[in-house]
Amino acid sequence: MDQSLNDSGWRGSQEGWLEAAYSLLIDSGIDSVKILPLAKKLKLSRTSFYWFFKDREELLEALVGKWRYKNTGNLVKQSEAYAESLVEAMLNVFDCWLNKDLFDSQFEFAVRSWALQSPDILKEVREADQARVEALSRMFMRFGLDPAAADVRARTTYLVQIGYISMQSQEDIALRMKRIPEYIAIYTGQIPQQRELDRFFSRHGYKPG
Repeated sequence: MDQSLNDSGWRGSQEGWLEAAYSLLIDSGIDSVKILPLAKKLKLSRTSFYWFFKDREELLEALVGKWRYKNTGNLVKQSEAYAESLVEAMLNVFDCWLNKDLFDSQFEFAVRSWALQSPDILKEVREADQARVEALSRMFMRFGLDPAAADVRARTTYLVQIGYISMQSQEDIALRMKRIPEYIAIYTGQIPQQRELDRFFSRHGYKPG
């Protein structure tokens, strides 16, 4: 018998329970991520949960893993992506800030809020911050910066974006795109060429007015 089924039908799936937990975390914070509210949200029995997770703690561990894999994993990958110039490398990283499939800012905010009440999650966040800054530093060093300069530029790049997220700053896409050339110039010390910007704008479906 398929473990996803019982006499009354569908038990859900591990991914379904995890997605429901993600949704509650984003909408209402970590205290709302409990088994009974999740079951109600999914219109499933409470006992169905235990086909996929031992307990709530195992679900929360999976939720942290999802955040780590997506946000840290993709930022590191983007920092290591092929680029012909430092500007192009930085624009690869900027893809994270504009593509929720690469980096989920709401998820980031929710996990950082969770860290305020959990030493274990705070440790996870600090480890993620370190891994991300180190990845950005390596990116700068790849293009010839010495370690000290690379570290400062990496921190500037990263901490500004975390500030955006923590402040829940809102910008329309036109304003964000208009500011990007200046951000790139400040972070890299180089003026982006129009062809580099055009490629970046194109992959995000943006046409400057």
